[in-house]
Amino acid sequence: MTWADFSAAEPELAGTVEERFGAFTHHVLATLRRDGSPRTSGLEVRFLAGELWFGMMPDSLKALDLRRDPRFTLQANPGDGTGMGGGDVRISGRAVEVDDPVTKGAYVKEVEPPQPFHLFRTELTEVVRTFVEDDTYLVVQVWRPGAPVRTLKRT
Repeated sequence: MTWADFSAAEPELAGTVEERFGAFTHHVLATLRRDGSPRTSGLEVRFLAGELWFGMMPDSLKALDLRRDPRFTLQANPGDGTGMGGGDVRISGRAVEVDDPVTKGAYVKEVEPPQPFHLFRTELTEVVRTFVEDDTYLVVQVWRPGAPVRTLKRT
């Protein structure tokens, strides 16, 4: 499922998630190493043309990880202090490398990344937002393809 599909299905949550990712430039990407252990790396992301894109330096470890095993989790930068305005958000899915010159050219025109680079589009498998409501409840919103957002509250 693409970012556009998710946005159409759950526009309110999608807007909140985009806002959280837009608040800061750098976020944390989790990939899987060759031995299956997790690797976390800093990453800039872009929401363009209905897709969530990852651009990476050539042969970076995170790019090599995704080529081998496309599963990822992306955690939005929580920001300074403990306020976490808008909540904590993360996106999980699969990253698919894009080599098509037309698609890469459109991305370059918009983003102007250093050359050369790897470009990945994402296929979403889960979006999660966690926040505190009324200084009382921990609220977790979970979305998965084919299902509406599930909201869990606890004190």
